[in-house]
Amino acid sequence: MSVICFGEVLIDFLSDGKIPESFTKYAGGAPANVAVAISKLQGESFFCGMVGNDMFGHFLLEQLQCYGVNTQWVKVTSVAKTALAFVSLDEQGERSFSFYRPPAADLLFRNTDFSPELFNQAKVFHLCSNSLTEKSIYHASLAGVKMAKNAGLAISFDINLRLNLWPSTRYTAERIWHIIGNADIVKFAQEELEFLCNNSNKPSTLEQTIARCFEQGVKLVIVTNGAKPISVYTDNQMSEVAIKPMPASDTTAAGDSFIAGVLFDLVKREIAIDGAQLNDYLPSIAFGAQCAAITVTRFGSFAALPTAQDLN
Repeated sequence: MSVICFGEVLIDFLSDGKIPESFTKYAGGAPANVAVAISKLQGESFFCGMVGNDMFGHFLLEQLQCYGVNTQWVKVTSVAKTALAFVSLDEQGERSFSFYRPPAADLLFRNTDFSPELFNQAKVFHLCSNSLTEKSIYHASLAGVKMAKNAGLAISFDINLRLNLWPSTRYTAERIWHIIGNADIVKFAQEELEFLCNNSNKPSTLEQTIARCFEQGVKLVIVTNGAKPISVYTDNQMSEVAIKPMPASDTTAAGDSFIAGVLFDLVKREIAIDGAQLNDYLPSIAFGAQCAAITVTRFGSFAALPTAQDLN
């Protein structure tokens, strides 16, 4: 049973940190990273999105296919170019981004670009908030979520908030809450949870925001906070999963590697999201943490993601 990853695939130009600065081209994009990570773990994944009919778009398709991701549902357009991101790293491997988007091909994906066949063989539909930044792609994302739910798939939503991608934050919280209201699994970084607390129509505490997620039907909430323990919540229980400290070279794909490991392990162990208990989730959270720990020791996105052999 496969995982569908929907949204952006783009070029990460990673800085070498020198003066003068130079950049190396890597394939990236949060949902694309998740698709590749699952495939490298010997799972089955689909990537669904749109790329430009340009050298970067063709490179990204080749890279996805090289890592075993099914790309039959990727659309190619000549109307816009493939998105680019320039990534600089500090001494701790933490990132800062400069995006060349919009306009970009991934933002042109529309409701009608989804095929019902896409959802026939999958277990999970995964997306991030980067496909909510413009009105049209937001509506397409919501349509994909609803089609997946109607087909019986679990919905995984990694907030993965990049505020510099949003033309305005006026609708950011509202759109995020709309997807949360249709999601089964929601992953926050600590600062993303704080953003939602402070920018929703009614300011709230962290606890109230997490409770609101469960009121809207979410089954599992995960909160990461750098190297600190991962907080894991169900509607009536909470636990923490420790992270093994690792020397970080590049944290670019760490969160994507983590959620990919979680989804891969849940599908592999055939955990039914509807009705699962906290203890059913914890082994998958720990497995995801292992994946992220390996990823931060390497540069890039696709290449940094661990294989099943790496974990063994």
